[in-house]
Amino acid sequence: MNTLQTEFAQIVKENKSTIYTVCYMFSKDTAEVNDLFQEVLVNLWKGMNTFKGRSEIRTWIYRIALNTCISMDRKKKIKTIPLSMDANLFQDQDEDTKQVKLLHNRINKLQPFDKAIVLLWLENISYDEIGEIVGISTKNVASRLFRIKEKLRSMSND
Repeated sequence: MNTLQTEFAQIVKENKSTIYTVCYMFSKDTAEVNDLFQEVLVNLWKGMNTFKGRSEIRTWIYRIALNTCISMDRKKKIKTIPLSMDANLFQDQDEDTKQVKLLHNRINKLQPFDKAIVLLWLENISYDEIGEIVGISTKNVASRLFRIKEKLRSMSND
């Protein structure tokens, strides 16, 4: 393996749960989540040479993952080979898991851009970094999050 391949493998190893979480927020179907995950990895690999280090690597990864998922959500014509995932994080039936599923279902009803913002907020990313990732001002992040939270509260449990 050359240096770039080694660096890429390390980045994926350190951030695969983050990438998977972003992908999971854009689909309920395990095969589609795996396809999204694979597509994000392809886009990360393609962009490795363009990362200049002006932001944290995590910010760059979120931006690529979200942009990939939003683009694929628009197309809904994914033609990739599924990547095998050995874990299903949401199979349990305890009360906490039910609450997570309820929140996931409500978030899934949001528009892709709002979905991306709430996902980053749930990951405890600062408003400044969320703004940097999605390309809006910090003030705009705060107002959008307020409206998104209100929208989530008003949704039914269907």
